[in-house]
Amino acid sequence: MKQLISIVALVMLTFAPLFAQTSDNAEIQRMYDEDQSARKVANIDWTILNKADSLRRRRVDELLDSNKVLTGQDFYRSAMIFQHGTDTLASAKAVALMRHALDLDSTVKKWLLAAAIDRHLMRKGLPQIYGTQYVMMGQNGKWQRYQIDSTKVTDQERRAYHVETLAEQLVKERRMNLRPISQYHDIHQSTDETAAFIRAEAQKGAASLYDVSETAINSFGYKLMANPSEAVKIFKLNTELYPNGFNTFDSYGECLMKLDRKKEAIAAYQKSLALNPQNTNARTVLTTLQAR
Repeated sequence: MKQLISIVALVMLTFAPLFAQTSDNAEIQRMYDEDQSARKVANIDWTILNKADSLRRRRVDELLDSNKVLTGQDFYRSAMIFQHGTDTLASAKAVALMRHALDLDSTVKKWLLAAAIDRHLMRKGLPQIYGTQYVMMGQNGKWQRYQIDSTKVTDQERRAYHVETLAEQLVKERRMNLRPISQYHDIHQSTDETAAFIRAEAQKGAASLYDVSETAINSFGYKLMANPSEAVKIFKLNTELYPNGFNTFDSYGECLMKLDRKKEAIAAYQKSLALNPQNTNARTVLTTLQAR
């Protein structure tokens, strides 16, 4: 870790003095949004994306040199842009930028510092220490947690940086390799059959080869939303499998509204709000529905 700290210290020397600033840099916000959006599309063209990433890093360097990166969020977003670099210079700068971001604003998402440190170690061919990095082994292989030195950081420290514990990372690795529900549905083309399959897989627990988590089922339901009468079967099933999930009832209520089943929608949203009183969406929708 001493070598990593030395690199970070050297990079930090390039940063300009701090000045008070109340607003974030809009250009950095835009580049950050582009960086994130580009990674949410299917079938990414990595040649194009790598070039765009390189241009964003170059622009952030220019903004750093002209002292236009000043707020904690500016440094956080800049760190994320450098996190997606391909060499140790970029990864070292991501670490330095994140340390600076946290010095300025303690509310910045700390996970990125752990991820930046892990990726920098990985770029250097060393084991990671937090456990944030996963790699695909082979073109058609499985996701695997990159090698880790589990003695450097405690699970308590991992939690402090919003990183999964070592045991939770093994569970995450398994989930990353589960098959999507849509894979089954694309073959059988029957929502009723897929719903029965989901229920059966959920009963298998850790033995299931498919992702039948609350989030995965909910996402699949939205893929069917073009036909609400079919989607509602999946959303209803999700409330049965995960009766304590406020979001399952929120999504179920949304689908019921599309079917003009107002009374049932109100009941679903009320259940969602009871499970999570902070669910402002449910509160807003209920106010509108009950006013009609």
